[in-house]
Amino acid sequence: QVQLMEAGGGSVEVGGSLILSCKARNIRSYCLTWVRHAPGKRHEGVASISRHETPTYADSVKGRFTISGDYNKKSAYLQMDSLKLDDTGTYYCALVRRSVCPPTFNADDYEDWGQGTQVTVSS
Repeated sequence: QVQLMEAGGGSVEVGGSLILSCKARNIRSYCLTWVRHAPGKRHEGVASISRHETPTYADSVKGRFTISGDYNKKSAYLQMDSLKLDDTGTYYCALVRRSVCPPTFNADDYEDWGQGTQVTVSS
């Protein structure tokens, strides 16, 4: 059974920074995406990473968020800088059980999800 454990998150003021971490267990090949969900909005894939591909980012976070990871240790991180009010939401790490990330984000493609961690940005 695949397990995902997230850590990090919290409350920060506009312009601040946070870092999220995700640890996966019982998985071999995967694409990992950080997904956020704000009340009343659809799930949004904000950053994705896989073993051999260049990380990808949603336009809304480009230049502010950085995804990184250690594939062998099955760990991933999301460094979030210059946070905005619109970044508020629950952040999940989610996996597709294949080595290549889907070209576009669709929540239905992701088979395994962490429990989510709350990020709140305030003015």
